[in-house]
Amino acid sequence: MNVVLYLSVVLIWGTTWLAIFLQQDAATTPVYVAVFWRFLFASLLMLALLTLCRRLRSLDRRDHLFCLLQGGCVFGFNFVCFYYAAAWISTGLESVIFSMAVIFNALNGWLFFGQRPPLRLVPAALLGMGGIVALFWSDIRAAHPSPQLLWGAGLSALGTFGFSLGNMISARHQRRQRDILTTNSYAMLYGALIMAVMAWLNGDALQLPRNLQWLGAMSYLALFGSVIGFGAYFTLVGRIGASQAAYSTLLFPLVALTLSTIYEGYQWHANAVAGLTLILLGNLVMFMRWPVRRALRLA
Repeated sequence: MNVVLYLSVVLIWGTTWLAIFLQQDAATTPVYVAVFWRFLFASLLMLALLTLCRRLRSLDRRDHLFCLLQGGCVFGFNFVCFYYAAAWISTGLESVIFSMAVIFNALNGWLFFGQRPPLRLVPAALLGMGGIVALFWSDIRAAHPSPQLLWGAGLSALGTFGFSLGNMISARHQRRQRDILTTNSYAMLYGALIMAVMAWLNGDALQLPRNLQWLGAMSYLALFGSVIGFGAYFTLVGRIGASQAAYSTLLFPLVALTLSTIYEGYQWHANAVAGLTLILLGNLVMFMRWPVRRALRLA
C-alpha cells in the first residue's frame, strides 16, 4: 500500500508543475485568484463527497484552528510563492527546490515532535540532492545568478518551508486520530478563504476565467493535484512519517523532466543521466531495511 501511495504522489505531483505553467500561460489571472479557485473547487468537492458517504467527521475549535493554519501553509501561501516564482524560473527548477522538503521535514519533525531522523536519511538525502544538482548542473551553470533567478529560487524555498510546516500540522492531526480526509477538506476550504481575503486586499476580482486551457489546468490541479495527491501524501505521512514521505519529492524532477523533454525539448546530457542514477540510489538507500543490529552483533 505504501508503494502505491508513494508512486501516486510522485506521478501526480510531478505533473502538476506543468499544469501550473499551462494555467499561468493561458490567462492573466492574479495569483491569489488562481489559488483561490483551485482550492475552493477541491474543498467543495471533498466536503460534498464526504457528506454523501457519511465520512465527514466533527472537529473541535482547536482542530479547526490548526486546519486554518494548515490551509495557510499548504493550501495557500506556499502556492502563492510557487506561482510567483514560475514567472522567473522554470517549473523544473521549482520542482528541484521543492525537493528540499526532505530536509525541512526531517528538521521540523525533530523540532516539533522530537523525532530523530533515521540514520539512512542522511546518505539518502545526500545522494538525492547530489543527483538533483547533477541533473540540473547545465541549467545552473548557464543561469548566471540574476535577481530574477534569486527571487524565484528564494520564493520556491519559502514555499517549500510552508509546505513542511503544513506536514507537521497534518502529523499533529493524525497523532490525535483525526480523520485525514476531513482535516484536509477543511484546510483546503480555509486556504481558499484566506486567498479570497488576500485577493480582496490586493484589489483583485474573484472572476472565474473562461479560457478552456486555464479551466482544464485548474480542474486537473483541483482534482488530481489537490484531492487525490494531497490525500495520498498525507496518508503516507501518517503511515511512514513526514521525513520519509517527503523523500518522494526527490523524484518529482524526473517526471517534470520527462514532460519537459516532450513539450519543451529538454536535452539529456551525461550529467542528467548521472543525476538520475544518484536519485534512484538514494531511493534504494532510503527504503531498504538494513540489518543494522544484526550486523553489529556479528561484528
